Amino acid sequence: MKAALCQMTSSDVPEENLSAARAMIAEAAAGGAQLVCTPEVTNCVSTSRARQEAVLALEEDDATLAGMREAAREHGIWLSIGSLALKTRDADGRFANRSFLISPEGEVTARYDKIHMFDVQVSDTETYRESAGYRPGAEAVVAETPLATLGLTICYDLRFPHLHRGLAKAGAEVILIPAAFSPGTGPGHWEVLLRARAIECGAYVLAAAQTGKHELTEGRPRKSWGHSMAVAPWGEVVLDAGEAPGVFLVDLDLAQVADVRRRLPALTHDRPYEGPGA
Repeated sequence: MKAALCQMTSSDVPEENLSAARAMIAEAAAGGAQLVCTPEVTNCVSTSRARQEAVLALEEDDATLAGMREAAREHGIWLSIGSLALKTRDADGRFANRSFLISPEGEVTARYDKIHMFDVQVSDTETYRESAGYRPGAEAVVAETPLATLGLTICYDLRFPHLHRGLAKAGAEVILIPAAFSPGTGPGHWEVLLRARAIECGAYVLAAAQTGKHELTEGRPRKSWGHSMAVAPWGEVVLDAGEAPGVFLVDLDLAQVADVRRRLPALTHDRPYEGPGA
């Protein structure tokens, strides 16, 4: 199975980001990719609620989703849209951070709303309150495809191992972790957490990421760590894309998933216990 990770530097102009994503999808398909992955908030990176209100749409009206479905159909590939920022009909007006899996026929076969919200103060100058603008999801998602069984997560979910373990126990052979990871935590945490999730789950991890300085028309500046990564089930990093935008191809041998889980069947070794965390 050949996959492609699209490392992007999205702006807060969805039309520009769709054009960039479609060009990357075409390049990935030309390189033989069967599964193409884009990063979190492919359609719009923004730090301005007013800007988001002006440019985001409901799922059924979203031009990026329509264009990406068309691209998947045009190239005959499976497409993981890492996530789109979308309006909802929630009474409080919060958005959804929603991942999509698109079939080669251009059909939406799975949706996943990010469960864990990035509400942190990384430093005196870097604070995030994702839950102020986005409402969390509540359902884990595994998607069956002819290529592999995929588990869907998004960015900050990476820090919650029980979610990934649950996906693996439900059959996920490849776990998708699209991200717009903070450069404040990226150097110390990104690779080690991705490797840990792969090892714990005996699964491939594919993490398509936003990178670099985002060109924003409104709001405070925003940067992302980059380093889109593919990790094998034993924990080896088989791809690190560095910091430049681009399309990065990787071959996955799914027999490794079965082999690792046979040799180290930790997913079957859970035992009940009492006390803290039970």
